[in-house]
Amino acid sequence: MKYFELKCKAYIKQNIELNDSFDILSSYINFSFLEDEKLKKSHGEKGFKNYCFGNFYPIEKDKVYKVGNTYEFIIRSLDEEFIYKLQRILRENINNSYLQVLQATKKVVKQFFISELYTVTPTITTVKDENGKSIFWTVDKDGDILKLQKQLQDNLLKKYENFYNEKLEPTQNFIQLLEIKNQKPQSIFFNKKINDEKYIKVRLFGNKFKIVPNEDEVSQKLAFVALGCGLGEKQSYGGGFVLGKGIK
Repeated sequence: MKYFELKCKAYIKQNIELNDSFDILSSYINFSFLEDEKLKKSHGEKGFKNYCFGNFYPIEKDKVYKVGNTYEFIIRSLDEEFIYKLQRILRENINNSYLQVLQATKKVVKQFFISELYTVTPTITTVKDENGKSIFWTVDKDGDILKLQKQLQDNLLKKYENFYNEKLEPTQNFIQLLEIKNQKPQSIFFNKKINDEKYIKVRLFGNKFKIVPNEDEVSQKLAFVALGCGLGEKQSYGGGFVLGKGIK
């Protein structure tokens, strides 16, 4: 197993507030897909996209990314061809009113033993409440940790099976220890198009976790998938971007 990463250096053309940054980056990446017929087709299809991205860093104290400064962001995928195509497109300097990618450096990461995972963007997870209605999992709204862990594992299993076209047979949940790092839900905002003239701002609620995965083969594969294409849902909006510690 491998994942492929693009570390992008971006020049900021106008101030970007933190609450707008996920939507701006998501839109920028989505627009890039239009420059390649295969990416354009896959983007329009339903199902897992097998990529994730992190927000601009470093974060400014006032939570505003400043015009004239450069920041980095990372895009990851299990799909090498996807990363290769995206690298080529980004190097062609897509015209955008908010940012311009100056550099996109590719990195290949082979599977390694993962001792800890840390989510650096909110992990979005939907579960069913007692009435069968889908809700975002938060401590206040649900609070069932075992339900959360099952949902996170089921999502990773589907991502693995979708990309590798084979099933895994876990004997336990891949999570040995889960620690919620936020005191209140974390948010991702994006603009949803209603018609040609109108947009509404949508708010996704999530959490940031520290996860210690189990050491068995299946658990380690699922932890690696979390690194390669995100933990939880809404990766195309920036959800569930993960960093890992371990032995390489």
